Amino acid sequence: MRALLLVDIQNDFLPGGALAVPDGDQILPVVEELRPRFSRVIATQDWHPADHGSFAANHPGKAPGDRVELGGVPQILWPVHCVQHSQGAELAPGLRREGIEKIFRKGTRPEVDSYSAFFDNAEECSTGLGEHLRQTGVEEVWVVGLATDYCVLFSALDARRLGFEVRVVAPACRGVELRPGDSARAFAAMTEAGARVVDGVEVEV
Repeated sequence: MRALLLVDIQNDFLPGGALAVPDGDQILPVVEELRPRFSRVIATQDWHPADHGSFAANHPGKAPGDRVELGGVPQILWPVHCVQHSQGAELAPGLRREGIEKIFRKGTRPEVDSYSAFFDNAEECSTGLGEHLRQTGVEEVWVVGLATDYCVLFSALDARRLGFEVRVVAPACRGVELRPGDSARAFAAMTEAGARVVDGVEVEV
């Protein structure tokens, strides 16, 4: 059985949002074209408390893009985004809520960030997604969302590490690209880990 995983398709990651991913809104038509091909659709939300340690605003003298240690692991500092219960944390308006069987929230602990849909960055706490997929008989995870070079990347890598077959639909992902080429490097890392990066929804699903 397969499931479609919608990673962090939220207002703050779309154009005009607090941490806008370039052209992030362009994935929505591709995602909506894909969805009817899956009987199982699961979403994730970045869901940060206002005092989250990944926010540059919570580190005096620091700016977005600076690096610190958080939860014992290196951390890039970001603008304040996807704060719990805020409009920016809501799923994108162009993303239909019906048919999403469950939403897993991540980044809820202020002391550590969580790029992956499965674990926090320190790999101390599970979101419960892996357990849910196993309990419901999912063996193959198709990944789409934002951003290619962070949350999509780490979600795909963890899915592979947990033993799932993984496909990543490239046209349904966009990257932050702090460094030019980050998205290409992310796709290469996913492929090296055994995920299959596919180029379009015409691929048999």
